[in-house]
Amino acid sequence: MPLTIAGRHRRRVRFPAANLLPAITSTPGIAAQEKHHQQQPQLGLQDHPPFQPPSKSSKSAKVGKSQKSTTSSGMATQHEPRPGIPSLFTQPPPIRDPLTTETIQLQETTLEKCLTFLKGLHPSQTGPFNAAGVPALLREDHVAYLYESLEDYPAGFVAMDASRPWMVYWALAGLTLLGENPTHFRERMPLGGFGGGHGQTSHLASSYAAVLALAMVGGTEAFALIDREAMWRWLGRLKQADGGFSVTEGGEEDVRGAYCASTIIALLDIPLALPSDAKKARDAGFETLTEGVAEYLSRCQSFEGGISGSPGVEAHGAYAFCALACLSILGAPEETIPKHMNIPLLLSWLSARQYAPEGGFSGRTNKLVDGCYSHWVGGCWPLLQSALDGKPQTTGVPSETVGSLFSREGLDRYILGCCQTPTGGLRDKPGNATQHYHYRTNVSVSPGSAFESAFSWRSSPMAAEEEVYEPADRLVAFHPLFVIPYQAAANLRLWCESHPISV
Repeated sequence: MPLTIAGRHRRRVRFPAANLLPAITSTPGIAAQEKHHQQQPQLGLQDHPPFQPPSKSSKSAKVGKSQKSTTSSGMATQHEPRPGIPSLFTQPPPIRDPLTTETIQLQETTLEKCLTFLKGLHPSQTGPFNAAGVPALLREDHVAYLYESLEDYPAGFVAMDASRPWMVYWALAGLTLLGENPTHFRERMPLGGFGGGHGQTSHLASSYAAVLALAMVGGTEAFALIDREAMWRWLGRLKQADGGFSVTEGGEEDVRGAYCASTIIALLDIPLALPSDAKKARDAGFETLTEGVAEYLSRCQSFEGGISGSPGVEAHGAYAFCALACLSILGAPEETIPKHMNIPLLLSWLSARQYAPEGGFSGRTNKLVDGCYSHWVGGCWPLLQSALDGKPQTTGVPSETVGSLFSREGLDRYILGCCQTPTGGLRDKPGNATQHYHYRTNVSVSPGSAFESAFSWRSSPMAAEEEVYEPADRLVAFHPLFVIPYQAAANLRLWCESHPISV
């Protein structure tokens, strides 16, 4: 039954391609780029003044919808970008690779398509634009699109059956980021385990998505749906002899497994001691679920400096986030990340993932920008920044910081300019790392626990003069490790601590 939200007209879900404007796509014949399957008010945990890096002029006034120039024949053209957009985002890079390859041709094609959006000249961009030449966040359109995506799907989506927990999680996360209240969905909570679909094998990825979705919905009934003792025993069977986790019993082992398992263990207050039937881990000499995980992640850093899904394969932006977030769950990032990662090499590789003039991130070397890496790669930066900033202070933002490690303005322009569609939704999932400064304090909602550091994070909005979007376009801050609202993570952890598992 469709959910009725007061004051909102619910439409039946519709995803026919004819209803969508053309997305930025690559040339036919090239494999589709891989996808990895990311508010309420801050409720007192993040009530600090905005982070204040060196300021520049405020950009808030509205400007006209188009900028036209006239040719010698008198015909109007629209090649001049809107005022307020720096030339960095309106021109190709000054140094071009003289070698012509298929990859370079794809990059050139993508760049030209992005430039039209970045200049604010694409026909789909109907405004309004601010004085920085940045279009507004189409909040109401995105909200309607996300509500629709939680209703019935057309028959063609049967191929996505195993991804249903992810679809629920991403839709709830998007709605929460946009300020909607996900507790309306408590009446539609699932009854069962955390496979991808009914009768399917339990999987760490779908379990991660289901746990986060239930955390956002919140409440005792949602939390009590999780069989935490069964989850503990299942995680023990997934624990491998090299310290990592397979994603399902008998399935592949990769960095996703380590991150998803660590997130579930931390949020659900899962006992760290290995269950009796964790044979592989016990035979390897491990005594806890978290032993050997950090060492496994260290072996996944590649010669490029990035982090691969498993030792010895290609580095990938999504795996970089999974590894850094996992290390930051296991301990204080200023201790765990330098101990287990070559930070200079990692910084070099991650920095190379952001392109100019597009402003977005790619997921791998010699790949194209992709909106989903706004989350995966963008989410790496606050974790690395915390590692470089060192030990936190008790309250408030750090007095000294290494500063921003990536171009926030570039990513803002890419998401708002290139990724939005007027029908609602985005060409890929945006991140929210550009709008908030995430940091740690010495105050945790779980003091004295093995995950004290993971629950000590806070956020503060970036100073308005440092951003190119309007105040109305700001999203809610999500926890940088668990990718749900700060309070949702705290609520789930505290409820689980008050209902310990008897083992």
